[in-house]
Amino acid sequence: MEDGEQKRRFLLGGADWSLVFWTLCSVMLPVLITLWCSFQRSRRQVLIRDIFRKSKHDWHYTDLFGQPSYCCVCAQHILQGAFCNCCGLRVSEGCLKKADQLFLCKEIMMRSDGGAHSSMPHHWIRGNVPLCSCCMICKQQCGTQPKLCDYRCVWCQYTVHDECMMDCLKTEECTFGEFRDLIIPPYYLSTINQIRKDKRTSYEKVVPYCRKHWMPVIILANTRSGNNMGETLLGEFKILLNPVQVFDLSKIAPAKALQLCTLLPCNSVRVLVCGGDGTVGWVLDAIDEMKIKGQERYIPQVAILPLGTGNDLSNTLGWGAGYAGEVPVEQILRNVMEADGIKLDRWKVQVTNKGYYNLRKPKVFTMNNYFSIGPDALMALNFHAHREKTPSLFSSRIINKAVYFFYGTKDCLVQECKDLNKKVELELDGERIELPNLEGIIVLNIGYWGGGCRLWEGMGDEPYPLARHDDGLLEVVGVHGSFHCAQIQVKLANPVRLGQAHTVRLILKSSKMPMQVDGEPWAQGPCTVTITHKTHALMLYHSGEQTDDDASSVSEQDHMREQ
Repeated sequence: MEDGEQKRRFLLGGADWSLVFWTLCSVMLPVLITLWCSFQRSRRQVLIRDIFRKSKHDWHYTDLFGQPSYCCVCAQHILQGAFCNCCGLRVSEGCLKKADQLFLCKEIMMRSDGGAHSSMPHHWIRGNVPLCSCCMICKQQCGTQPKLCDYRCVWCQYTVHDECMMDCLKTEECTFGEFRDLIIPPYYLSTINQIRKDKRTSYEKVVPYCRKHWMPVIILANTRSGNNMGETLLGEFKILLNPVQVFDLSKIAPAKALQLCTLLPCNSVRVLVCGGDGTVGWVLDAIDEMKIKGQERYIPQVAILPLGTGNDLSNTLGWGAGYAGEVPVEQILRNVMEADGIKLDRWKVQVTNKGYYNLRKPKVFTMNNYFSIGPDALMALNFHAHREKTPSLFSSRIINKAVYFFYGTKDCLVQECKDLNKKVELELDGERIELPNLEGIIVLNIGYWGGGCRLWEGMGDEPYPLARHDDGLLEVVGVHGSFHCAQIQVKLANPVRLGQAHTVRLILKSSKMPMQVDGEPWAQGPCTVTITHKTHALMLYHSGEQTDDDASSVSEQDHMREQ
């Protein structure tokens, strides 16, 4: 009896240990598999990064291609892999090393053989041609078969069927396609480099320097602006242009990028700034530095692709209130080619603190858009402080505007800037202005303010002096508070028009008030603010489709372009 009981206990004890063992296995096995997979993934990523670092291609890894893609090496269908941002080559992960050996990327400068070049052959890449592209020989659609097929030239973007590809096409001279007037050819840079080595400075006979309609474009993109589209745009522009023309402003300063202008024809270069109004101001400051260096004849004209939150300068110059990928990059380049040159006033804003013992230098800003003191500056200051604390939350234009709306609503209830007229004195061209009861004063250089509102015009139901951004005059308006600003934006109220002037002087007598210049806010104690004309910037105006809000300014812009 006792032997049976012991045997039963032994079997039960064995069963308990067996249960513990299999429970541990069921827990530990997934953990070990996960750790092994994680180790393999990190090891694979290190190897891929090493290949990317050593490669001449501008590789970018993706977990999912946006369209059906085939490896240019093994011709197999791929869902994930790497693509080159410059030549458009697509390969699977396992074929990366082989692709580096088999395929050359776009050459930004031709290899020098001692002679001058004025042309170059096509650079063909097989497969993954753009959707709806047509064969340059038979004019039929390319890329229709579900396999690696057909060819595309990385410079002119022409496509050819496999069966239409002839030996003569492989050596035929490339025309650089639709955007030949915007592209800097590799043979041009190699010739200029040779001329500089020979210590010559005459570029006039170099092709396409001597071509009448050549207007090379330089792309300056801020990948940190607004809705974070800069990274995608950089790749798309590198595909269509010479990669040497495309700069990421998070990696290189505008002043350095703009030195490329000195190798190009005088007064012909166009710059496309992809970013918000702050990025545009940064680029215009770099252009002013070129003037100081004596490089005035190389000054480019500036177009804007609006990626920021407000984009008021872009809106004023006809480039729109914001870009979200709705217009193809090809159309953007066409718009740059067709745009008209105009001038933009730039202003010096000097802020001098009060006090007999103040030894600090005055703060000096350059203004393109507007200066303000009051509720809109308070909203910008609160937004800026919030973004500094948690920058990752402010990656969307919609979220940014929602935060502005929240702080505007808060100020309607709190009214932190009330009785501003008792705290400040305003002078326009030396004449003292009697202020009504106000909470804010805004000094305008451009037509738009506050993310798309034509502030000077208001409701448009009463006469007002014509306002332009190249006449050396500033428009000065007052607002009664945040609610009044909101009413003006939806055309339910007019601003308090205080006048126009060549010089504006504002004296803050007491207390601390929020101020801003072109969206850069700060809290300011008693001071004197003086705004005077600084210089002109050469801009490009896009006369695209007008909205209802723009209708009232059409005649103004036409008159401006005529002059």
